[in-house]
Amino acid sequence: MTIVALTGGIGSGKSTVANMFKKLGVPVYNSDKKAKKLMASSKKIRKAIKALLGDGAYTDKTLNRDFIAQRVFGDKELLSQLNGIVHPAVRKDFLKWAGKQKAPYVIQESAIVFENGQQDFYDKVILVTAPEEVRIQRVVERDGSEKSKVKARMGNQWDDSRKVSLSDYVIDNISLSDTESKVMEVHKFLLNHCGL
Repeated sequence: MTIVALTGGIGSGKSTVANMFKKLGVPVYNSDKKAKKLMASSKKIRKAIKALLGDGAYTDKTLNRDFIAQRVFGDKELLSQLNGIVHPAVRKDFLKWAGKQKAPYVIQESAIVFENGQQDFYDKVILVTAPEEVRIQRVVERDGSEKSKVKARMGNQWDDSRKVSLSDYVIDNISLSDTESKVMEVHKFLLNHCGL
């Protein structure tokens, strides 16, 4: 089975593109959603996060996302340590999930593939891009975030120009119809890569 990463900066439209692949029958694993689930359900992860960030990281057993965001997004070292707790657990869960799929290829949707040096885990990497101003606007509208906070989060991710040369396919997500055409093109390439 071919394992494909779907990545892109905040606000690029990874989830929109992931949904287009899902409509084509491709199994898609959402790393962000699964990470949040594991951070809430795994006693081992909860204990490690509390040790790293303090008891305020949880309200009862519920993840205190605002507290965590305030602690890590301005501190690259702390963010790296948090990722070191969460990402191996997500990777293990993804591989278990992928092993149960019956498709020629599966996609793991993940915001930070290159930033974590994980590109070698995948057979192919799809990068979703959009102009920075468009991305900021999308996140402000989606999350009600302040522009400055969105820019701070972007600061923890690589610039698209660094990621393009490392990716197998680039989908520029501005016009939905163009994005759909590109997804179909990439889907055909991937099926061909799988020998279909």
